[in-house]
Amino acid sequence: MRSAVMAHIDELVRAASDGGGARDPLIDQSWRRCMAEYRLDPAAPRRAYIHSQARLREHRDALDDLIRVARFGVEALYRQVSGLGYVLILADARGVAVDFIGDANRDEDLRRAGLYRGSDWNEHLAGTCAVGTCIATGEALSVHLDDHFAGDHIGLTCTAAPVYAADGTLAAVLDISALQAPAPKASQHLALQLVTSFAHRIETASLHNGFRREWILHLSRSPEFADIEPELALAVDAGGRILGFNSRARALIDRALHRPRGPSDLRHAGLGLRLDALFEASVDDLPRFTRAVPVERRVLRLRGGERFYALALEPAEVPARAPTRAPRPARPPVLADPVLADDATLGPMARQAARLFEAGLSLLVGGETGTGKEFFAQSLHRASSRAAKSFVAVNCAALPETLIESELFGHEPGAFTGAAAKGRTGLVQQADGGTLFLDEIGDMPLSAQTRLLRVLAEREVTPVGAARPQAVDIRVIAATHRDLAALVREGRFREDLLYRLAGSRFVLPPLRERADLPALTARLLAGRPGSPRLSDEATAALARHAWPGNVRELVSALDYACALAEGPEIGVSDLPPTVLTGDAGASPSATAPTGDDALETALRRRAWNVSAVARDLGLDRSTVHRRMRRLGLVSPNRGG
Repeated sequence: MRSAVMAHIDELVRAASDGGGARDPLIDQSWRRCMAEYRLDPAAPRRAYIHSQARLREHRDALDDLIRVARFGVEALYRQVSGLGYVLILADARGVAVDFIGDANRDEDLRRAGLYRGSDWNEHLAGTCAVGTCIATGEALSVHLDDHFAGDHIGLTCTAAPVYAADGTLAAVLDISALQAPAPKASQHLALQLVTSFAHRIETASLHNGFRREWILHLSRSPEFADIEPELALAVDAGGRILGFNSRARALIDRALHRPRGPSDLRHAGLGLRLDALFEASVDDLPRFTRAVPVERRVLRLRGGERFYALALEPAEVPARAPTRAPRPARPPVLADPVLADDATLGPMARQAARLFEAGLSLLVGGETGTGKEFFAQSLHRASSRAAKSFVAVNCAALPETLIESELFGHEPGAFTGAAAKGRTGLVQQADGGTLFLDEIGDMPLSAQTRLLRVLAEREVTPVGAARPQAVDIRVIAATHRDLAALVREGRFREDLLYRLAGSRFVLPPLRERADLPALTARLLAGRPGSPRLSDEATAALARHAWPGNVRELVSALDYACALAEGPEIGVSDLPPTVLTGDAGASPSATAPTGDDALETALRRRAWNVSAVARDLGLDRSTVHRRMRRLGLVSPNRGG
């Protein structure tokens, strides 16, 4: 192997010095770029560079739409090549592998070679390679064995094709690679055809996904395939302007406009061009090219050029939008909720929130843990015109990160390993016509944030594994005890999602700052069997307590007291010991920590018993463990 690497280095040096080589032109040019432009040392080792999970998540989020659209094609291609030892990589336009399918039994070997999710195959970093050289040239190619620049890679065979966005810019690269392959480069000819074909399918599917509400025009040179798999595809708006295309349609437009072939401009000259400037038909003629017309009669000519068999797909129906304004309720019934009671701050806040919610705005509710954010949201729902529909509450912190997308958005049958055989309706769709309450929104993973943003913007949801979105009519109330603006600054929460959620923001006061504790307590007791009441001493004890758990702690304390009371009156002895032993003189900051500090305080108070803390905070144990990992909190009870 060492002698092969030395011979390879000698060939690289000769190719750079005499300006020529025996390789394919794309390979020769890449070798020269590597040494002349990137100043790469052919003798230096080039180990695989794999990005951190946080960095990979950023790259995946930026390409979320395409990854979702491409997934079916990616899996179909892998099924065709996996038996030959290939792995499949979808890289973004910066060369980072954002999706990957490979043999789990060879995981370590693949990771060492860089054939893995998160690996960086930029040409200036890895040298000549299929992904990096495809990005540099915009061309599909195979980089086979010692075509690679780096000696570390000369055992690999890699074949890649570009995937272009609808505006003509490079969006991604589809690649299949193997750790070993037969020596002749011709052995990769079929691989190149397969990758190019599937890249074309992904482009066309992405065009359909992005322009569902516009005309889509398919063009084929053969009538037999006109309605099956189009060669060219364009998106056209109601005014007849071209909005997007796949790369084969872009190449046709380039020829028609006499544009030189090469990497695309930031904005292609064909965008915005009228359809009838290129073809002998206008947008008004497109109904003549629908499936209702026999294919032989659907002939469309390029002006001064070739003819095609066309298929025009009509725009999908635009889902009805929720009204932006609605009549204001004179006195929202939200005020009847016992948790809101008669506090001078909370009452006006509830009335204002009810009007805004009824008008269609999304609301963001903040406040310490236990202040009643879900009660507040339920009250707004009951006070609205949506009261007869579902109120669906989602604890974003309690859903496992690996399942949150399928739980929220649903999934098709067999969409992934372990998926329900009949599919599943997501929580977003369950809230259709009603209210979706997203509790602990600050703990939602970035990937799910990206898809939620699209749901809020488009009012439609695409289940995992589905090809088409489904319209939903929802109002959203999000809640958190965390500082979302700080999470945005740390890169852990999307700024655009924050603005989309926060049509209006409300912060519920902690119980220690409310002036309505006696009234609130009376209302909470009024609905219980026997209508129990507090003695004067018990009322005074409740008033002295600082309530670090807020309304949730008060409700729990009253449950405890009602269970012990032997008559209609609750005495001091019936109250929980934690209420009786509370330090009435402690400062709020000491007794009621907020945010992440509250978790550490709760853990210390419970001697790091995670199960007890989970019960105190109303969370799952897995959620407590996840937050502990994020905050770097380690129990002193752990060995080692």
